[in-house]
Amino acid sequence: MVTTSAPVRVLIVDDDALVRAGLAMMLGEFEGISVVGQVADGTEVVAAVNQHRPDVVLMDIRMPQMDGLSATEYLRSRRDPPEVIILTTFDTDSHIQRAMRAGASGFLLKHTPPPQIARAIRLVAGGEPMLSPEVLRRMMGYVAESGADPSRERARRSLALLSNREQAVALLVGQGRTNSEISEELLMSVATVKAYVSRILTKLDLNNRVQIALLVHDAR
Repeated sequence: MVTTSAPVRVLIVDDDALVRAGLAMMLGEFEGISVVGQVADGTEVVAAVNQHRPDVVLMDIRMPQMDGLSATEYLRSRRDPPEVIILTTFDTDSHIQRAMRAGASGFLLKHTPPPQIARAIRLVAGGEPMLSPEVLRRMMGYVAESGADPSRERARRSLALLSNREQAVALLVGQGRTNSEISEELLMSVATVKAYVSRILTKLDLNNRVQIALLVHDAR
């Protein structure tokens, strides 16, 4: 998580040079965001992350050698990885599910207006997930149709490992509540909410809030 005083360092990953240039130019217009690198394929991501130390990676899906979903899975399995926002023209259910379960903190479509992309970068850098409205509707629709999924019992067993207070926080994360909203709902400080979220991630071996939300929805 970056501090409010430091610019959010962004790495752009896309095989289209014009898209990379356009994103870099667009993001350069927003205060507090710094594009520190650009690469054209998932195979280049790890080296670029090691070199530039970005806070957030904007990741395309379709690339010639290693796709963005595989790169996200690999990147998020490393120690202290940057946050990842999938930015793509593809929004199939399988892409959305795989991206979220791989540890991506956001999934936006490329027609998302620039101010929303910039806002998503800031939110994700601050520890809050960001999904475009279209993607959120798709994900909730998938969850509603998957009542017989065998992952339900596994998810319920995982949530049972949490204390009552941790479960309350997890349930509100699953509803898409922000730390401030959870703080008001449960009458605790924002710092305490953050501590609970960190504890839940550690206990359940999860990467981020999106995976907490998926677990909560799987358990329903």
